[in-house]
Amino acid sequence: MTIISNKGVVLKAHPKGMPKVDEHFELVDRTIDIENLKLGENEFVLRNLYLSLDPYVRLTLKEHEPKHERTINKASKKQLVQIGQIIIGAGVSEIIKTNNPNFKVGDLVYALNLGWEEYSHIKSDATSNFFFINKDLLKDIPLSYFASFIKRGGLAPYASLKYIGKPKEGETIFVSAAAGFVGQLVGQIAKIKGLRVVGSAGSDEKVDYLLNELKFDAAFNYKKTDLNKALSEYCPNGIDIYYENVGGQTLETVLNHCNQFSRIVVCGMISQYNLPFNEKYGVKNLEIIFLRSITMQGFIVSQYLGTDIQNEFEKDFTEWIKAGKIVYREKVIDGIENIAEGFVNLFDGRNIGRTIVKVSDY
Repeated sequence: MTIISNKGVVLKAHPKGMPKVDEHFELVDRTIDIENLKLGENEFVLRNLYLSLDPYVRLTLKEHEPKHERTINKASKKQLVQIGQIIIGAGVSEIIKTNNPNFKVGDLVYALNLGWEEYSHIKSDATSNFFFINKDLLKDIPLSYFASFIKRGGLAPYASLKYIGKPKEGETIFVSAAAGFVGQLVGQIAKIKGLRVVGSAGSDEKVDYLLNELKFDAAFNYKKTDLNKALSEYCPNGIDIYYENVGGQTLETVLNHCNQFSRIVVCGMISQYNLPFNEKYGVKNLEIIFLRSITMQGFIVSQYLGTDIQNEFEKDFTEWIKAGKIVYREKVIDGIENIAEGFVNLFDGRNIGRTIVKVSDY
């Protein structure tokens, strides 16, 4: 018998506001007998190597509220985690047992639907969300990068900026939460495309990172600077593209600085994630959208997966990384037992870049 540990993190209670490690998450001791596990048709078993911690997971932890039914689409409703269930995220894994002809033992894969656990038994109806990792690329790129941005993570800023933002050389882009994982990549892609890049962040350390390492044209600490005044100073000719990661009052203020025919790419609204429905900020100047013919569009990264856009992204990013055009910072945490704390810390404003949990050595 080869019974081994398979610790996992389950939802202990639905967070009503800011999630707390001990109150809302529980590390459960479990085991798995891989040798004697009977696999159904097309099923396989993964050894999870790196798990990516993403703010969007917070949206899957809320309790379903029927009175706000219209705010949740059917797909999102299915993704809500129930009490006692393993929390789901993205990451990189190795196939260690398979009954699927498309996957063999030793394959490395990136997946959207990995449990926060050491090993995952993947059923046949979930195998479409797995993407192969070319092992040859590991000579130049760390494996953790595939969990964070070479696959879905980087595809989000790349595709959304290119196909929704439609950047043109010489334009001005403002990026909120610019030192975060998505923001730092958006800013660098925009620089490569010849834009003037302005970003906001929540600490002087982050502002220094944006200016001196990522070479933003301007950056400021929104906690120390009035946003309206900062945008007037650093975007004197207005904003052509706003990359939205924050929402709330920030969106309201930025709208006043948007130019005619500007584009707003809505990636996230992290300031609103931990608020009850009736406490979310109501933006008061949405009429600017039609008065200035502004395009405002959100997206789900899965719409780009498996498309030619994904192929473009992987080719461009691989070349940019090798050429040193992309500077990237990630925080790697060791051990499944630290995943809940790492996730909660995403919302305290201190993180720079993406947080990755190393579950196992490769």
